[in-house]
Amino acid sequence: MSYKDLKGEAILITGGANGIGQATVEAFVNLGAHVYFCDVDVKKGQKLEKELGEKCFFTKVNLQREGEIKKWIKDSVKKGGKFRALVNNAAIDPRIPIEKTTTKDWDKIFSTNLKPYFLTSREILPHLQPNKGSIINLGSVTYHIGWSELSAYVSSKGAISGFTRALAREVGPRGIRVNTVSPGWVMTERQLREHVTPKAKKWVKEVQCDPRLLMPEDIAEVILFLASVSSRAITGQTLLADKGWAHT
Repeated sequence: MSYKDLKGEAILITGGANGIGQATVEAFVNLGAHVYFCDVDVKKGQKLEKELGEKCFFTKVNLQREGEIKKWIKDSVKKGGKFRALVNNAAIDPRIPIEKTTTKDWDKIFSTNLKPYFLTSREILPHLQPNKGSIINLGSVTYHIGWSELSAYVSSKGAISGFTRALAREVGPRGIRVNTVSPGWVMTERQLREHVTPKAKKWVKEVQCDPRLLMPEDIAEVILFLASVSSRAITGQTLLADKGWAHT
């Protein structure tokens, strides 16, 4: 679907060099938007920027460092002016049994998966378009179904839904919407390389209502919708984009 209202608009995306982030960067650029994205994967980020051309701007940002986030957003605003949307995507999902999860593990997962959402939202809010601005946070189906050996990750993703609900109420009077997209098991390069086996694929097809495997582009389409004025009636929500997995 073509969201013509996004053409020429400035979009900010974290973790845009790979997986869902990469597909989202590509989708916005293909609509004619100007995309400012960050990642720590410099090689992939620069490659994507070169491939997509003059409407795509990559910056290496360590999202653990508040100063780097503030500088990135300040520099992006100088180039892009008022922004239409922020997409908070960057995250880590290590599989660690609870007995082996250290406080260092727990703090790192929350610091990576939750704190940057707060920082990027706070910094971009003054520069989001009133009555059109949209913040889109990436959650996870694991929050809705529970998942073994992912207690810290699932907790961090649950907190994102809480953050979304509270922030939507706070910034709603400005005409800015905030929503969470919770993907199912998306077949990114990393997931296929590290976790997805033939047995896992078979199982996913069985637990989803729609057996077709989720691809990064599927999630990017949902994000486009939430950035567009087509979704102007939706805020404070967590949308499951999981092919009906949590429905079972």
